[in-house]
Amino acid sequence: MENINRPRYASLALFVIIVIVIPIVIKSPYLITIGIFIGLYALISLGLSLLMGYAGQVSMGQSAFYGIGAYVSAILTMKCGVNPWLAMILAALFSTLMAGLLGMVVLRLEGHLLAVATLALCIVFYTIFAQWKSMTGGVDGMPGIPKLSIGGLTLTRDFHYYYLIWAFVTVILVFSFNVVDSRVGRALRSIHHFLGGSEMAAKSLGISPMKYKIQVFMLSAAYASFAGSLYVHWLSLVTPSSFGFLTSIYPLIIVTLGGQGSLWGAIIGAAVFFIVAEGFRALVPILKPGTSGEYEILAWGLMIILVMQFLPRGLVSIPDILKEKKTKG
Repeated sequence: MENINRPRYASLALFVIIVIVIPIVIKSPYLITIGIFIGLYALISLGLSLLMGYAGQVSMGQSAFYGIGAYVSAILTMKCGVNPWLAMILAALFSTLMAGLLGMVVLRLEGHLLAVATLALCIVFYTIFAQWKSMTGGVDGMPGIPKLSIGGLTLTRDFHYYYLIWAFVTVILVFSFNVVDSRVGRALRSIHHFLGGSEMAAKSLGISPMKYKIQVFMLSAAYASFAGSLYVHWLSLVTPSSFGFLTSIYPLIIVTLGGQGSLWGAIIGAAVFFIVAEGFRALVPILKPGTSGEYEILAWGLMIILVMQFLPRGLVSIPDILKEKKTKG
């Protein structure tokens, strides 16, 4: 087992070094902000990667749990005086509970029906965030959310949150690897046809596909909730506009881009997504002055089509493809 995991340990060590070094080498506040968003969406996408890549469930509702984590943390700290760290944990527990209850209903659907049902969850919760003014502040949101503190240090700088968020990403990445290697991961592989499994065969062996799908749905909700809590304590502000339709689409693009069934793919996909997105925002007005974001959406659509056509296993498959070509050559 030690020999099998040695490349993983090396990859994790390199990953941690890169995360630590980036703010030291690149001191631009703008780029640190991009790094924070990459980390937040890597958290959300790690959960979706488990859900899509291992449980075989397409979800467009991750922004709902992202928003639940954000609003529950904000409400508990602002209106109830709860410690922000405790609020973050309670928000994750609430999101997990909601995912368990909702998962028993929506996960009975499959394919496009499941995607539409989870998108409906996103719309429902967005409406709640926007309309429940007495609790959420409505469309104006809730300003003045307390910053997080570690010991006697209050985290006020962007680079504080950069390191904190990427610490969460690292811990959750390691935890997710353990889930994949555990009995739960083996059960998920046995039911997901993309990984060579079969639900009928799994049922004949006494495995309950629904049970494991719900468990992973709950886990992905917890990941998204942590991302939401970190987001609002970083900005000290929460508004419904941060949890709309596009927020539910971005993790899907990231997982597809990086590679389904690969936890590293969620991180690579998030990094490529935001780097390319920022490139589009800078380039499009130069090429066509006066344009808005519709060209960016078109560009993403084209990119996803190309990736699915030529790299169906995502960007993480590039080294394997190059190795195969080298072997054949």
